[in-house]
Amino acid sequence: MRKGLLSILIAITTLAAKAQNTPCTSDPTYRQFDFWIGEWDVYGKNGKKAGDSRIELILDSCIILENWKSANPFKNLYYAGKSFNTYNSLTKQWQQTWVDNVGGTTEFLEGHYEDNKMIFKTKPFPINKDTMGIRRLTFFNLGIDKVRQFSEISKDNEKTWITEYDLEYRRKKK
Repeated sequence: MRKGLLSILIAITTLAAKAQNTPCTSDPTYRQFDFWIGEWDVYGKNGKKAGDSRIELILDSCIILENWKSANPFKNLYYAGKSFNTYNSLTKQWQQTWVDNVGGTTEFLEGHYEDNKMIFKTKPFPINKDTMGIRRLTFFNLGIDKVRQFSEISKDNEKTWITEYDLEYRRKKK
């Protein structure tokens, strides 16, 4: 009886240890973008508040989820969206999928962490019948209370880049 009980306890302990040791918690690559996690007030380059963003870990720490809402309405609509960010262990790339409340989606399938910043890039996509575009999105880790999000687009196969937006995330004070 004691041997049976001991075997059951060992099996339960082993299963619990394996459950806590998911790839997303045991591989440090999955933690490279954790600097963005938190509650943020977001400001544009003009110094005006652009929105609020809550970044959290979900799905056993495998996904970094962004919840965005603009500070002001445009045509009676507050712009809102979500991004799902994860490391793809098969492609060895970080990826972000953005969706919003006006039907927009953007997939950044190439991403990597270097020099204290996360850099995402889309595959080429049609802007119009004659022009292809590529978006690049960079998150700069500026310390525990500040992150810069910088979006650019290239319409000439990455020869030149045009700024789409430049935002500063400031950690909300508790």
